[in-house]
Amino acid sequence: MSHSDCPETAVPGRNEQQARRLFLQQLSAASVAAWGGAAPRLLTAQDGLDKAPQATADSCIVLWMAGGMAAPETFDPKRYHPFEVGTPVEKVMSTFRSIDTAVDNIKICEGLEEIGQVLDRGTLIRSHVLPDLGSILHSRHQYHWHTGYVPPQTVAAPHIGAWMSRVLGPRNPVIPAFINIGQRLEGIGENEEIKAFTQAGFFGSDHGPMNLPFPEEAARAVKPPRGMDPMRFSKREKLYKELLKRTDASEFRQDSLLRSLENAHRLLGSADREAFDISREPQESFDRYNTGRFGQGCLLARRLVEAGARYVEVTTEYIPFVHWDTHANGHETVDRLHHEIDRPIATLIRDLESRGLLDRTLVVLASEFSRDMIIEGVPGSSAKDQATAPTDVLRELKHYGMHRHFTGASCVLMFGGGIKRGFLYGETAPERPCIAIQKPISVRDLHATIFTAMGISPATSFEVERRPFYATEDGKGQAARELFA
Repeated sequence: MSHSDCPETAVPGRNEQQARRLFLQQLSAASVAAWGGAAPRLLTAQDGLDKAPQATADSCIVLWMAGGMAAPETFDPKRYHPFEVGTPVEKVMSTFRSIDTAVDNIKICEGLEEIGQVLDRGTLIRSHVLPDLGSILHSRHQYHWHTGYVPPQTVAAPHIGAWMSRVLGPRNPVIPAFINIGQRLEGIGENEEIKAFTQAGFFGSDHGPMNLPFPEEAARAVKPPRGMDPMRFSKREKLYKELLKRTDASEFRQDSLLRSLENAHRLLGSADREAFDISREPQESFDRYNTGRFGQGCLLARRLVEAGARYVEVTTEYIPFVHWDTHANGHETVDRLHHEIDRPIATLIRDLESRGLLDRTLVVLASEFSRDMIIEGVPGSSAKDQATAPTDVLRELKHYGMHRHFTGASCVLMFGGGIKRGFLYGETAPERPCIAIQKPISVRDLHATIFTAMGISPATSFEVERRPFYATEDGKGQAARELFA
């Protein structure tokens, strides 16, 4: 901020208290702008709120397959057809063979052998149905899945992690209740769209995520500034508190940002911040996770849940036309992704179980939608025409794989947190279109199931702009009780 932007602080001789007051008003205004209104009021049972269910989980880890994970290439294999030039597209339903798992009636795709061996610890849902949200599909679907609301909304809808932070609070007052691992918010395309749902909305910044794009650098994020010794760090905290004491706090519309600063200082001065340092993990354990950034993120998530995190999300990262956004080279890309996610996810489940944490930790693997077979782009066509000039015959290996967005059914894995073990829920049609034909479950009801496991009523609501805003759309989410043990 320049002096011209803040004239009162630039004039010599101004009253010191007035300058402090202006400074804190500006901090408060910045926080208000993040969610756009007065602090929301929790509506109580007397206001018509359903009684909170008995929690079966204390923590939640979401493993987000960003970009659209193709169910026929992962957890819902269909008829396999190898790559052959000239093969009609309609003959290709899966580009990976199916394999057996630890559960007799469940088969998944080759390349996911280790996850297959821990499926007896969890539930596989094959009938997660998403709406067709039209243009800007990824942004709209990711916003919808993470908040439960289809954009645009008249208020900033909170992420499900922010709901858990606000309603349940932290498990450990030092560890942030909501932590987001693996997603950059700058420099990867669709920045503003990703930021729109990776936040706490009207709950305020102190319930927003701690963003850790690179797990190996997480330890650096919780260290005091370089060159600042403990004595100087402590002195700054005392001066900061003295500043607050001399300021009339009643002038501020809310103090969400100030609480964020308090929380950050508490973490930076605590021994619990060692949980962020994955280099402290024994080498053998580190190597089991380390297939790259996502695998390291799974390790960091386990360490943070052990330390008391409430909600942790680990993403493969959404970047347009990269990772699960398989608009070309689908088979080769997913083959690589199998390697990146298989061992870390299985290791995470085994580690949580061996540490006695799985029973009270809900682990959810999901994606914004699935994919189906269609070739996007004809040899020789321009880049501009790549997504609008399909061909119906395989000509190159890059055409082999699931490319087209498909919302008729996708897969979700759930482990721990009171969820059934070795259970298969829902079914899709054996031939195209492979829509859910048994027990479809919407985003609203999947969220209701997650919230119920965490002890939050799906009808929980806050008064925002004199209207109720619910944890699930209109408060009508219904938990899939059949999924619970």
